[in-house]
Amino acid sequence: MTHGILRTWYEANFGKGWFLSLLPFLRSQAMEDIRLKILDRRKKAIVYPPTEDMFKAFKLCPWEDTRVVIIGQDPYHTPGYANGLAFSSGEANKLPPSLRNILTELENDIFDGFNINIYEKYDLTPWAKQGVLLINTALTVEKGKAGSHSDIWPKFTEAVLTALQDKTGVIYVLWGNHAKSYKSLIREEHNYILEAAHPSPFSAHKGFYGCKHFSKINEIIEAQNGPEFKIDW
Repeated sequence: MTHGILRTWYEANFGKGWFLSLLPFLRSQAMEDIRLKILDRRKKAIVYPPTEDMFKAFKLCPWEDTRVVIIGQDPYHTPGYANGLAFSSGEANKLPPSLRNILTELENDIFDGFNINIYEKYDLTPWAKQGVLLINTALTVEKGKAGSHSDIWPKFTEAVLTALQDKTGVIYVLWGNHAKSYKSLIREEHNYILEAAHPSPFSAHKGFYGCKHFSKINEIIEAQNGPEFKIDW
């Protein structure tokens, strides 16, 4: 792509707010290196999600509307699942284990154990549209190879979290040690940080279940802006 075409593509895929906030990084050699590496990987292997969904989290949750940030690790590496939003699934009626555990905690926290129809909530797009940035620290992965692109995206993730520090009162949700490793990039004195174990089946019972992060997020939002601004989980 020529510089002008690439700029237009980035603006269209990120949305104007994120595009302007990330523009210094998007212009950098580091971002060009990421772009070329992903293009090369897509030529050699099946990569998820598809290119048009790679920056979906940003397009659905504009910079100016972001009020909650939930940090995941990398997209699902099973066909049909990754849809550009951390923890969200693009495969109807098929819940990845981590998402199932997230929805179980949601059910117990917000709905007091009432049996919500979790199969209607596999796609977390409604959360994103309410200002919840669902970002993986690696935006791509190869089929069947968890973490296969984790070495490509760290500088981009750092740029995103740095760009968010121009905002205050943002609630950062860090589930698991990987997400917590990015804590140093958050200005704790101006924001909120919620931490718990990762929701995977290997660790959900070690502090994710019972963390009540969904109700805590709404308590913070209500105190800041009023009950009408709470997230409709």
